[in-house]
Amino acid sequence: MTKTVRFFTVALLTILSLTSIASSVEEESATELAKKTQNPVADLISVPFESNFNTGAKDATVYVLNVQPIIPFHLNKDWNLITRTILPIINEPSLFSRQGSAFGLGDINPSFFFSPAKPGAFMWGIGPTFTLPTATDSRLGSDRFSMGPAAAALTIEGPWLLGVLVNNQWSITGWGRKPAVNQMLIEPFVNYNFGSGWHLSTELIMTADWEAKAGHRWTVPLGGGVGKLFKLGRLPIDTTLEAFWNVEHPDYAVDWQLRFRVTFVLPAFKR
Repeated sequence: MTKTVRFFTVALLTILSLTSIASSVEEESATELAKKTQNPVADLISVPFESNFNTGAKDATVYVLNVQPIIPFHLNKDWNLITRTILPIINEPSLFSRQGSAFGLGDINPSFFFSPAKPGAFMWGIGPTFTLPTATDSRLGSDRFSMGPAAAALTIEGPWLLGVLVNNQWSITGWGRKPAVNQMLIEPFVNYNFGSGWHLSTELIMTADWEAKAGHRWTVPLGGGVGKLFKLGRLPIDTTLEAFWNVEHPDYAVDWQLRFRVTFVLPAFKR
């Protein structure tokens, strides 16, 4: 059995086991649950499956499926630990001559946010983030172990949920000829919830590669989309479809991105 098949098997069994306990989710309105899925430090287990279709060089489309389990832990009456892990599964066609296609697991990115257990109107979390060199093909990863600080902050005002997620990572060790990592991510997000689970949303994933030459450092998208939370039996599922155009990006980077996310909402662990 190949590594890729084993990975998909473990992921499927994990989702099935989590789904089996979904009937214990407390009854909440679709709008309130939608807000929690939009909150990166919410006290709620969610498992987003995010499909990204990226088109750029040679009009080729790179497909990335990000499996992003978010699991909170109650440390004590004052603090929660929110874990957020991104497991990318990548299909990259041949983008340049003499370069073949590649498919497999990319670099896994776990983040840990310490967050107040009893937040007010302003919510926040802070902690470390890591990138592990787990790519099954060197073309799909950085060949570097990287780490750095991460922070999230947001507020909810009526139907509005506004916030930002920020981190910066530096490579600590690695191998191969790929350059050192010094990269920042800024992700502002804005959501407007209409009711009955419908919402407008935008999550602008902006990155800056400080190792690149001036004029080739920033990737800045513009765009947004629409989403709907519904229940399959007692299992809440949030769906979002967004499209983005990169108004600033390095040469040979993607021009636009279509993002479709399906989020399964599950009960949080109780003390």
